[in-house]
Amino acid sequence: MSAYETAKYIVELAQQKKGKQIVVLDIAELSSFADYFIIISGDSNVQIKAIADHILNELHKKDVFALNKEGMDNLRWVLLDFADIIVHIFNRETREFYGLERLWADAKMEFISEEAE
Repeated sequence: MSAYETAKYIVELAQQKKGKQIVVLDIAELSSFADYFIIISGDSNVQIKAIADHILNELHKKDVFALNKEGMDNLRWVLLDFADIIVHIFNRETREFYGLERLWADAKMEFISEEAE
């Protein structure tokens, strides 16, 4: 799978676990370390863990493995590094505080799902 196809698949996996406010940032022209950021919000620690585990498990079935994962202990900000794709799964407060969309405002952004209700 290409990085783009993998990114789209990750979005589908996040949606299966009811991830919210999903945004794909194309950072290929702005960064040397990745092509895409995928930003996802979860409503609770349980949901954030479920989203992360689902992404990891389903990509593993396709022989795509995370190089690194961070934040699985506190579940406020989980980062899954798939080399060309970095997945950020946030709780609402942490996402607002760090504002990755603002920091990477020059990236092409695809808004997959709207604000959480």
